[in-house]
Amino acid sequence: MADVIYQAQAPLEFIPPAFNPLLLRVVHLLLPSWINWQTAITQIEADNVEALVDVYRQFQEGKIRFMLAFRHPKTDDPLCLGYLLSQLVPKVARSQGTALEFPIHAHFIYDRGIPLWAGAHVGWIASHLGGTPIQRGKADWTGLRSARDLFANGKFPMAAAPEGATNGLSENISPLEPGIAQLGFWCAEDLHKAGRDQQVLIVPVGIKYSYVDAPWDAIANLLNELEAANGLPVNASEDASVESLYPRLLTLAEHLLSLMEQFYTRFYHLKLPDAKIVGEIEDRNESLAVRLQALLNAALQISEQYFDLQPKGTLTDRCRRVEQAGWNYIFREDFKDVKGVSTVEKALGDRVAEEANARMWHMRLVESFVAVSGNYIRENPTVERFAETTLILWQMIAKIKGDKALQRPQLGKQKVKITVGEPISVSQRYPAYQENRLGARQAVAEVTNDLQHALERLI
Repeated sequence: MADVIYQAQAPLEFIPPAFNPLLLRVVHLLLPSWINWQTAITQIEADNVEALVDVYRQFQEGKIRFMLAFRHPKTDDPLCLGYLLSQLVPKVARSQGTALEFPIHAHFIYDRGIPLWAGAHVGWIASHLGGTPIQRGKADWTGLRSARDLFANGKFPMAAAPEGATNGLSENISPLEPGIAQLGFWCAEDLHKAGRDQQVLIVPVGIKYSYVDAPWDAIANLLNELEAANGLPVNASEDASVESLYPRLLTLAEHLLSLMEQFYTRFYHLKLPDAKIVGEIEDRNESLAVRLQALLNAALQISEQYFDLQPKGTLTDRCRRVEQAGWNYIFREDFKDVKGVSTVEKALGDRVAEEANARMWHMRLVESFVAVSGNYIRENPTVERFAETTLILWQMIAKIKGDKALQRPQLGKQKVKITVGEPISVSQRYPAYQENRLGARQAVAEVTNDLQHALERLI
């Protein structure tokens, strides 16, 4: 994400939310055309929108505060959520005679790193649409206070992706971060202190992508491209089906793993599982899964060792800490006053920033694969799962090659199914949260677990 930043700089500034209703009106007006023009999406439909209409009605009547907790498989998800709120919710509300105040919108939490790779203008747009940023790898108290205030007092409900980042897989949910549930309890606490009797809810929202027409030919062409980049024989067979392409995908994955294993053992002197032991696993998928997890762990150690971090928690947790450590090396507290930094100090700072980016590159590879297992396609060999896995391999190869444009290829036209789940009450567990520290941790864990299961049911 920050791999285009090679110079030491002043610390990242917080981008405060500055909602502009005129900008929102323009975005709502242009959104359908933008989706048609900039994405492969041709259709967006939703189930159980009535439940969303009802919670918006209750919100506007001052009865509840709520957060939309949405699945995050792709970078197109915010566009789909915007379409749901600006187009589908008003349509259903009108059809059932429910009077809602317009616009239908939500404040939202976004990663502070997005404007670093997408451009400063994206931060400006997010701010003026009522978004608030957060740095994911540390206790960002400024960002958390802003999100907490918006949840309890904002003009609109909140929206956030509890997975914390995209994982590229429509039917595989990454472990949820507990921050969403914690924000819910903070909101309940703030309402209680203010003597307000509003209930606090979290509304799960599923987002699933599927192809209008199965793009097996496009997948075959992409496999041809990836095989050629890896020096593998290109199969020009006219048969493009899961039966013919799956062995090729496995062979490509095994080849890539072998290259990366050699890369890390030869040049970084890391220990990986004994090839003989892995070779005893007869199932190719299981063998791939074992090798992949070992490789991800080894690659992440390269970053952690440089930043003097202990490998604690899940791969996602470790990636977040590496990212924050890298930012601390690039966005320096001692560089707040750039004019007071000598030329030599600046040059040394740039050297550190360049090295930090180089070490974060290993973490970026891992980040792309944290949700990948060896059985995703085999469990349900749909064209969607095949395409998603192939695109993840494409992304890995693009990062290895150092390609600057990481916009994934569009394999075919897609349709989106959004499903609104039943609200999860935070307020019901607030008494237990209040009791003591142990009760608070347990309440946060239970709400997070409920949300995980709710999102899984929405697939």
